[in-house]
Amino acid sequence: MQRWIYHQTCGKKSKKVTTRRRRTLALYLLLCITLFSITFFLFPHNSFNPINNYNVLYVEPQLNFKDCDLSKGQWIRDERGSLYSNSTCPTIPDSKNCLKHGRPNTDFLFWRWKPEGCELPRFNPKAFLELVRGKKMNFIGDSVARNHMESLLCLLSIHDFTLSTSWTKFLVAGFERTHANKTGTGIYDLDIDKIDEQWAKDLPNTDIAIVSAGHWLFRPIYIHRGDETIGCIFCNLPNMTQISLKEGFKLVFSAAFKHINGCQNCKDNLVTLLRTFSPTHFENGTWNTGGACGRTIPFRVDEISQQSSDMEIRTSQIEQLEEIKSDSLKKKKFAVLDVTRAMLMRPDGHPNSYWGNKWMKGFNDCTHWCLPGPIDAWSEFLMALLRQLR
Repeated sequence: MQRWIYHQTCGKKSKKVTTRRRRTLALYLLLCITLFSITFFLFPHNSFNPINNYNVLYVEPQLNFKDCDLSKGQWIRDERGSLYSNSTCPTIPDSKNCLKHGRPNTDFLFWRWKPEGCELPRFNPKAFLELVRGKKMNFIGDSVARNHMESLLCLLSIHDFTLSTSWTKFLVAGFERTHANKTGTGIYDLDIDKIDEQWAKDLPNTDIAIVSAGHWLFRPIYIHRGDETIGCIFCNLPNMTQISLKEGFKLVFSAAFKHINGCQNCKDNLVTLLRTFSPTHFENGTWNTGGACGRTIPFRVDEISQQSSDMEIRTSQIEQLEEIKSDSLKKKKFAVLDVTRAMLMRPDGHPNSYWGNKWMKGFNDCTHWCLPGPIDAWSEFLMALLRQLR
Protein backbone atom coordinates (compact mmCIF):
# COMPACT_ATOMS: atom_id res chain seq x y z
CA MET A 1 0.00 0.00 0.00
CA GLN A 2 1.29 3.52 -0.88
CA ARG A 3 1.84 5.73 2.20
CA TRP A 4 1.99 9.55 1.99
CA ILE A 5 4.55 11.25 4.36
CA TYR A 6 4.36 14.93 5.42
CA HIS A 7 7.13 17.15 6.87
CA GLN A 8 6.24 18.01 10.43
CA THR A 9 7.62 21.55 10.08
CA CYS A 10 5.76 22.89 7.08
CA GLY A 11 2.73 20.62 6.63
CA LYS A 12 3.64 19.99 2.94
CA LYS A 13 4.71 16.83 1.12
CA SER A 14 8.41 16.48 0.45
CA LYS A 15 9.65 16.77 -3.09
CA LYS A 16 10.34 13.05 -3.06
CA VAL A 17 6.74 12.26 -2.12
CA THR A 18 5.37 14.82 -4.65
CA THR A 19 7.38 13.20 -7.42
CA ARG A 20 6.08 9.79 -6.43
CA ARG A 21 2.50 11.09 -6.44
CA ARG A 22 2.89 12.57 -9.91
CA ARG A 23 4.33 9.30 -11.13
CA THR A 24 1.38 7.36 -9.66
CA LEU A 25 -1.13 9.81 -11.18
CA ALA A 26 0.50 9.42 -14.58
CA LEU A 27 0.30 5.63 -14.33
CA TYR A 28 -3.38 5.90 -13.33
CA LEU A 29 -4.18 8.11 -16.33
CA LEU A 30 -2.32 5.74 -18.63
CA LEU A 31 -4.35 2.82 -17.25
CA CYS A 32 -7.63 4.69 -17.82
CA ILE A 33 -6.69 5.51 -21.41
CA THR A 34 -5.70 1.88 -22.04
CA LEU A 35 -8.97 0.54 -20.62
CA PHE A 36 -10.99 3.03 -22.68
CA SER A 37 -9.17 2.02 -25.86
CA ILE A 38 -9.73 -1.68 -25.21
CA THR A 39 -13.42 -1.09 -24.50
CA PHE A 40 -13.86 1.06 -27.62
CA PHE A 41 -12.32 -1.44 -30.00
CA LEU A 42 -13.64 -4.66 -28.48
CA PHE A 43 -17.18 -3.38 -27.91
CA PRO A 44 -17.99 -1.22 -30.97
CA HIS A 45 -21.14 0.86 -31.22
CA ASN A 46 -24.15 -1.18 -32.34
CA SER A 47 -26.71 0.71 -34.42
CA PHE A 48 -29.48 -1.57 -33.18
CA ASN A 49 -31.14 -0.91 -29.83
CA PRO A 50 -30.39 -3.58 -27.24
CA ILE A 51 -33.12 -6.01 -26.24
CA ASN A 52 -34.34 -4.69 -22.91
CA ASN A 53 -35.39 -8.14 -21.71
CA TYR A 54 -31.79 -9.29 -21.60
CA ASN A 55 -29.17 -7.84 -19.28
CA VAL A 56 -26.34 -9.46 -21.23
CA LEU A 57 -23.25 -7.87 -22.70
CA TYR A 58 -22.82 -8.98 -26.31
CA VAL A 59 -19.51 -8.63 -28.17
CA GLU A 60 -20.11 -8.55 -31.91
CA PRO A 61 -17.44 -10.56 -33.73
CA GLN A 62 -15.76 -8.93 -36.70
CA LEU A 63 -16.12 -11.14 -39.78
CA ASN A 64 -14.17 -10.05 -42.84
CA PHE A 65 -16.03 -11.46 -45.84
CA LYS A 66 -13.36 -10.26 -48.26
CA ASP A 67 -10.94 -12.83 -46.85
CA CYS A 68 -13.49 -15.49 -45.95
CA ASP A 69 -15.75 -17.74 -47.99
CA LEU A 70 -18.14 -19.24 -45.46
CA SER A 71 -18.96 -22.13 -47.78
CA LYS A 72 -15.37 -23.47 -47.80
CA GLY A 73 -14.09 -25.17 -44.69
CA GLN A 74 -14.38 -28.30 -42.61
CA TRP A 75 -16.30 -29.72 -39.67
CA ILE A 76 -14.26 -29.82 -36.47
CA ARG A 77 -15.08 -31.33 -33.09
CA ASP A 78 -16.85 -29.08 -30.62
CA GLU A 79 -17.47 -30.66 -27.24
CA ARG A 80 -19.97 -27.94 -26.32
CA GLY A 81 -22.57 -29.62 -28.50
CA SER A 82 -25.87 -28.08 -29.55
CA LEU A 83 -27.44 -24.97 -28.02
CA TYR A 84 -30.64 -26.94 -27.38
CA SER A 85 -31.78 -30.53 -26.96
CA ASN A 86 -34.84 -32.52 -27.92
CA SER A 87 -36.05 -32.06 -24.34
CA THR A 88 -35.54 -28.28 -24.14
CA CYS A 89 -37.15 -27.43 -27.51
CA PRO A 90 -40.90 -28.19 -27.41
CA THR A 91 -41.43 -27.36 -31.11
CA ILE A 92 -39.29 -30.11 -32.67
CA PRO A 93 -41.50 -32.00 -35.16
CA ASP A 94 -41.77 -35.66 -34.31
CA SER A 95 -40.23 -36.71 -37.64
CA LYS A 96 -37.01 -34.76 -36.88
CA ASN A 97 -36.70 -35.91 -33.26
CA CYS A 98 -34.12 -38.60 -34.00
CA LEU A 99 -33.10 -39.20 -30.39
CA LYS A 100 -36.70 -39.74 -29.33
CA HIS A 101 -37.03 -42.43 -31.97
CA GLY A 102 -34.03 -44.39 -30.76
CA ARG A 103 -30.98 -43.03 -32.56
CA PRO A 104 -28.26 -44.71 -30.48
CA ASN A 105 -25.36 -42.28 -31.02
CA THR A 106 -25.05 -38.55 -30.30
CA ASP A 107 -21.67 -37.94 -31.94
CA PHE A 108 -23.35 -36.03 -34.76
CA LEU A 109 -24.13 -33.20 -32.30
CA PHE A 110 -20.52 -32.40 -31.45
CA TRP A 111 -19.23 -30.74 -34.61
CA ARG A 112 -19.08 -27.14 -35.75
CA TRP A 113 -18.37 -25.61 -39.14
CA LYS A 114 -14.95 -23.94 -39.41
CA PRO A 115 -14.58 -21.79 -42.59
CA GLU A 116 -11.18 -21.34 -44.17
CA GLY A 117 -9.45 -18.13 -43.07
CA CYS A 118 -11.92 -16.97 -40.43
CA GLU A 119 -14.12 -17.97 -37.51
CA LEU A 120 -17.86 -18.39 -37.89
CA PRO A 121 -19.37 -17.06 -34.65
CA ARG A 122 -21.50 -19.46 -32.66
CA PHE A 123 -25.18 -18.65 -32.95
CA ASN A 124 -26.28 -16.02 -30.43
CA PRO A 125 -30.09 -15.85 -30.01
CA LYS A 126 -30.10 -12.44 -28.34
CA ALA A 127 -27.91 -10.83 -30.99
CA PHE A 128 -29.94 -12.46 -33.78
CA LEU A 129 -33.14 -11.03 -32.37
CA GLU A 130 -31.55 -7.59 -32.37
CA LEU A 131 -30.90 -7.94 -36.09
CA VAL A 132 -34.47 -8.94 -36.94
CA ARG A 133 -36.50 -7.00 -34.38
CA GLY A 134 -39.84 -5.90 -35.83
CA LYS A 135 -39.25 -7.78 -39.10
CA LYS A 136 -40.87 -10.73 -40.82
CA MET A 137 -38.67 -13.55 -42.10
CA ASN A 138 -40.25 -16.01 -44.52
CA PHE A 139 -38.75 -19.37 -45.55
CA ILE A 140 -39.99 -19.93 -49.11
CA GLY A 141 -39.61 -23.48 -50.34
CA ASP A 142 -40.29 -27.14 -49.65
CA SER A 143 -40.05 -29.30 -46.53
CA VAL A 144 -36.29 -28.69 -46.18
CA ALA A 145 -37.04 -24.95 -46.00
CA ARG A 146 -39.47 -25.75 -43.22
CA ASN A 147 -36.75 -27.90 -41.61
CA HIS A 148 -34.52 -24.80 -41.47
CA MET A 149 -37.30 -22.74 -39.90
CA GLU A 150 -37.88 -25.47 -37.30
CA SER A 151 -34.17 -25.45 -36.43
CA LEU A 152 -34.11 -21.66 -36.07
CA LEU A 153 -37.23 -21.78 -33.91
CA CYS A 154 -35.43 -24.09 -31.48
CA LEU A 155 -32.43 -21.77 -31.36
CA LEU A 156 -34.55 -18.71 -30.58
CA SER A 157 -36.85 -17.32 -27.96
CA ILE A 158 -39.02 -15.15 -30.19
CA HIS A 159 -39.34 -11.44 -29.40
CA ASP A 160 -41.14 -8.92 -31.69
CA PHE A 161 -40.21 -10.96 -34.74
CA THR A 162 -42.36 -12.99 -37.12
CA LEU A 163 -41.10 -16.31 -38.42
CA SER A 164 -43.07 -18.11 -41.12
CA THR A 165 -42.88 -20.56 -43.99
CA SER A 166 -44.56 -20.43 -47.37
CA TRP A 167 -44.86 -23.97 -48.70
CA THR A 168 -44.07 -24.39 -52.38
CA LYS A 169 -42.81 -27.44 -54.26
CA PHE A 170 -41.41 -25.67 -57.32
CA LEU A 171 -41.50 -21.87 -56.67
CA VAL A 172 -43.39 -21.57 -59.97
CA ALA A 173 -46.94 -22.79 -60.65
CA GLY A 174 -47.05 -26.60 -60.83
CA PHE A 175 -49.78 -29.18 -61.28
CA GLU A 176 -49.69 -32.98 -61.01
CA ARG A 177 -51.26 -35.01 -63.78
CA THR A 178 -53.86 -37.51 -62.58
CA HIS A 179 -55.20 -40.86 -63.70
CA ALA A 180 -58.82 -41.30 -64.68
CA ASN A 181 -59.63 -42.23 -61.07
CA LYS A 182 -58.14 -38.90 -59.90
CA THR A 183 -55.06 -40.47 -58.29
CA GLY A 184 -51.72 -38.81 -58.89
CA THR A 185 -49.34 -39.99 -61.61
CA GLY A 186 -46.16 -38.44 -60.21
CA ILE A 187 -45.80 -36.43 -63.44
CA TYR A 188 -45.97 -32.64 -63.18
CA ASP A 189 -46.47 -29.63 -65.44
CA LEU A 190 -44.73 -26.37 -64.54
CA ASP A 191 -45.41 -22.94 -66.00
CA ILE A 192 -42.38 -20.69 -65.54
CA ASP A 193 -44.48 -17.68 -66.58
CA LYS A 194 -46.52 -18.03 -63.38
CA ILE A 195 -45.29 -17.87 -59.80
CA ASP A 196 -46.80 -20.14 -57.15
CA GLU A 197 -49.44 -17.98 -55.49
CA GLN A 198 -48.83 -19.59 -52.09
CA TRP A 199 -45.63 -17.61 -51.52
CA ALA A 200 -46.23 -14.72 -53.91
CA LYS A 201 -49.14 -13.44 -51.83
CA ASP A 202 -46.97 -13.36 -48.68
CA LEU A 203 -44.02 -11.59 -50.29
CA PRO A 204 -45.25 -7.96 -49.91
CA ASN A 205 -45.32 -8.34 -46.10
CA THR A 206 -41.87 -9.92 -45.94
CA ASP A 207 -38.64 -8.20 -44.84
CA ILE A 208 -36.29 -11.16 -45.25
CA ALA A 209 -37.08 -13.91 -47.78
CA ILE A 210 -35.05 -17.11 -47.72
CA VAL A 211 -35.69 -18.89 -51.02
CA SER A 212 -34.98 -22.58 -51.54
CA ALA A 213 -36.45 -25.56 -53.32
CA GLY A 214 -35.33 -28.37 -55.53
CA HIS A 215 -36.09 -31.87 -54.30
CA TRP A 216 -39.41 -31.98 -56.12
CA LEU A 217 -37.65 -31.48 -59.45
CA PHE A 218 -36.25 -35.02 -59.33
CA ARG A 219 -39.17 -36.56 -61.25
CA PRO A 220 -40.77 -36.39 -64.74
CA ILE A 221 -41.69 -32.73 -65.26
CA TYR A 222 -42.95 -30.93 -68.34
CA ILE A 223 -41.87 -27.30 -68.39
CA HIS A 224 -44.01 -24.70 -70.15
CA ARG A 225 -43.82 -20.98 -70.78
CA GLY A 226 -47.46 -20.08 -71.04
CA ASP A 227 -48.89 -22.12 -73.93
CA GLU A 228 -45.43 -23.11 -75.19
CA THR A 229 -43.92 -26.43 -74.05
CA ILE A 230 -40.18 -25.95 -73.64
CA GLY A 231 -39.26 -29.54 -72.85
CA CYS A 232 -39.20 -32.18 -70.16
CA ILE A 233 -37.00 -33.37 -67.29
CA PHE A 234 -36.62 -37.17 -66.87
CA CYS A 235 -39.06 -37.98 -69.67
CA ASN A 236 -36.99 -39.55 -72.47
CA LEU A 237 -39.82 -39.18 -74.95
CA PRO A 238 -39.36 -39.01 -78.73
CA ASN A 239 -39.84 -35.58 -80.31
CA MET A 240 -39.55 -33.90 -76.89
CA THR A 241 -36.70 -31.62 -75.93
CA GLN A 242 -34.84 -33.10 -72.97
CA ILE A 243 -34.07 -30.55 -70.25
CA SER A 244 -31.24 -31.33 -67.86
CA LEU A 245 -31.79 -31.03 -64.14
CA LYS A 246 -29.33 -28.14 -64.02
CA GLU A 247 -31.24 -26.31 -66.76
CA GLY A 248 -34.52 -26.99 -64.97
CA PHE A 249 -33.18 -25.38 -61.81
CA LYS A 250 -32.01 -22.42 -63.87
CA LEU A 251 -35.45 -21.84 -65.38
CA VAL A 252 -37.29 -22.12 -62.06
CA PHE A 253 -34.97 -19.95 -59.97
CA SER A 254 -34.61 -17.34 -62.70
CA ALA A 255 -38.41 -16.97 -62.74
CA ALA A 256 -38.56 -16.69 -58.94
CA PHE A 257 -35.81 -14.07 -58.65
CA LYS A 258 -37.26 -12.00 -61.52
CA HIS A 259 -40.60 -11.95 -59.74
CA ILE A 260 -39.00 -10.78 -56.49
CA ASN A 261 -36.92 -8.12 -58.20
CA GLY A 262 -39.92 -6.81 -60.12
CA CYS A 263 -42.39 -6.94 -57.24
CA GLN A 264 -44.03 -3.49 -57.20
CA ASN A 265 -45.86 -3.79 -53.88
CA CYS A 266 -42.97 -5.37 -51.98
CA LYS A 267 -40.86 -3.46 -49.47
CA ASP A 268 -38.07 -1.41 -51.04
CA ASN A 269 -35.48 -2.82 -48.67
CA LEU A 270 -36.54 -6.46 -49.04
CA VAL A 271 -33.61 -8.84 -48.44
CA THR A 272 -33.65 -12.07 -50.46
CA LEU A 273 -31.31 -14.90 -49.55
CA LEU A 274 -30.85 -17.92 -51.78
CA ARG A 275 -30.28 -20.98 -49.60
CA THR A 276 -28.43 -23.33 -51.92
CA PHE A 277 -29.36 -26.94 -52.51
CA SER A 278 -29.34 -29.26 -49.50
CA PRO A 279 -27.90 -32.65 -50.57
CA THR A 280 -29.30 -36.06 -49.73
CA HIS A 281 -27.11 -39.00 -48.67
CA PHE A 282 -28.92 -42.14 -49.75
CA GLU A 283 -26.60 -45.13 -50.15
CA ASN A 284 -27.37 -48.53 -51.70
CA GLY A 285 -30.61 -47.27 -53.22
CA THR A 286 -32.98 -44.32 -53.34
CA TRP A 287 -35.67 -43.37 -50.83
CA ASN A 288 -38.09 -45.98 -52.15
CA THR A 289 -35.61 -48.74 -53.08
CA GLY A 290 -33.99 -49.41 -49.72
CA GLY A 291 -31.54 -46.50 -49.62
CA ALA A 292 -30.18 -45.54 -46.20
CA CYS A 293 -27.73 -43.16 -44.51
CA GLY A 294 -26.22 -44.89 -41.49
CA ARG A 295 -22.87 -43.10 -41.26
CA THR A 296 -21.96 -41.65 -37.87
CA ILE A 297 -19.18 -39.13 -38.63
CA PRO A 298 -18.76 -36.32 -41.20
CA PHE A 299 -16.85 -36.70 -44.44
CA ARG A 300 -13.52 -34.92 -44.81
CA VAL A 301 -13.11 -32.34 -47.60
CA ASP A 302 -11.19 -34.82 -49.75
CA GLU A 303 -14.03 -37.35 -49.44
CA ILE A 304 -16.63 -35.28 -51.30
CA SER A 305 -16.78 -34.46 -55.02
CA GLN A 306 -16.56 -30.81 -56.00
CA GLN A 307 -18.03 -31.80 -59.39
CA SER A 308 -21.04 -33.69 -58.05
CA SER A 309 -24.55 -33.10 -59.36
CA ASP A 310 -25.37 -31.36 -56.07
CA MET A 311 -22.60 -28.83 -56.69
CA GLU A 312 -23.80 -28.34 -60.28
CA ILE A 313 -27.29 -27.52 -59.00
CA ARG A 314 -25.80 -25.12 -56.45
CA THR A 315 -23.84 -23.34 -59.19
CA SER A 316 -26.94 -23.06 -61.38
CA GLN A 317 -28.89 -21.48 -58.51
CA ILE A 318 -26.15 -18.96 -57.69
CA GLU A 319 -25.76 -17.97 -61.35
CA GLN A 320 -29.43 -16.97 -61.52
CA LEU A 321 -29.18 -14.87 -58.37
CA GLU A 322 -25.99 -13.14 -59.55
CA GLU A 323 -27.67 -12.32 -62.86
CA ILE A 324 -30.54 -10.61 -61.04
CA LYS A 325 -28.12 -8.71 -58.78
CA SER A 326 -26.26 -7.31 -61.77
CA ASP A 327 -29.47 -6.20 -63.50
CA SER A 328 -31.26 -4.81 -60.46
CA LEU A 329 -31.41 -1.04 -60.06
CA LYS A 330 -33.63 -1.20 -56.99
CA LYS A 331 -32.90 -1.09 -53.27
CA LYS A 332 -33.69 -4.76 -52.83
CA LYS A 333 -30.74 -6.84 -51.65
CA PHE A 334 -29.79 -10.33 -52.82
CA ALA A 335 -27.25 -12.68 -51.25
CA VAL A 336 -26.34 -16.38 -51.09
CA LEU A 337 -26.70 -18.61 -48.04
CA ASP A 338 -24.33 -21.24 -49.43
CA VAL A 339 -24.68 -24.51 -47.50
CA THR A 340 -24.26 -27.19 -50.18
CA ARG A 341 -20.57 -27.96 -49.76
CA ALA A 342 -20.77 -27.99 -45.95
CA MET A 343 -23.79 -30.30 -45.94
CA LEU A 344 -22.29 -32.69 -48.48
CA MET A 345 -19.88 -33.50 -45.66
CA ARG A 346 -22.63 -34.44 -43.16
CA PRO A 347 -24.03 -37.86 -44.14
CA ASP A 348 -24.40 -38.49 -40.41
CA GLY A 349 -26.99 -35.78 -39.82
CA HIS A 350 -30.17 -37.26 -41.32
CA PRO A 351 -32.97 -39.07 -39.47
CA ASN A 352 -32.37 -42.24 -41.54
CA SER A 353 -34.69 -44.81 -39.91
CA TYR A 354 -35.14 -42.76 -36.71
CA TRP A 355 -38.07 -40.63 -37.80
CA GLY A 356 -41.04 -42.51 -36.41
CA ASN A 357 -43.20 -42.47 -39.51
CA LYS A 358 -45.84 -45.16 -39.00
CA TRP A 359 -47.24 -44.73 -42.53
CA MET A 360 -43.91 -45.31 -44.31
CA LYS A 361 -42.24 -48.04 -42.27
CA GLY A 362 -39.15 -49.40 -43.97
CA PHE A 363 -38.37 -46.11 -45.74
CA ASN A 364 -35.44 -44.01 -44.55
CA ASP A 365 -35.21 -40.21 -44.48
CA CYS A 366 -31.85 -39.10 -45.85
CA THR A 367 -33.18 -35.76 -47.11
CA HIS A 368 -34.19 -33.85 -43.98
CA TRP A 369 -32.02 -33.24 -40.92
CA CYS A 370 -32.22 -34.28 -37.26
CA LEU A 371 -33.01 -31.62 -34.66
CA PRO A 372 -30.73 -30.75 -33.04
CA GLY A 373 -28.19 -31.44 -35.76
CA PRO A 374 -25.91 -29.99 -38.44
CA ILE A 375 -28.75 -27.95 -39.94
CA ASP A 376 -28.42 -25.64 -36.91
CA ALA A 377 -25.25 -24.28 -38.57
CA TRP A 378 -27.44 -22.75 -41.29
CA SER A 379 -28.59 -20.13 -38.82
CA GLU A 380 -24.96 -19.25 -38.06
CA PHE A 381 -24.48 -18.66 -41.79
CA LEU A 382 -27.73 -16.68 -41.81
CA MET A 383 -26.72 -14.48 -38.88
CA ALA A 384 -23.33 -13.69 -40.46
CA LEU A 385 -25.01 -12.68 -43.74
CA LEU A 386 -27.59 -10.46 -42.05
CA ARG A 387 -24.81 -8.59 -40.25
CA GLN A 388 -23.04 -8.06 -43.55
CA LEU A 389 -26.19 -6.82 -45.31
CA ARG A 390 -27.58 -4.43 -42.72
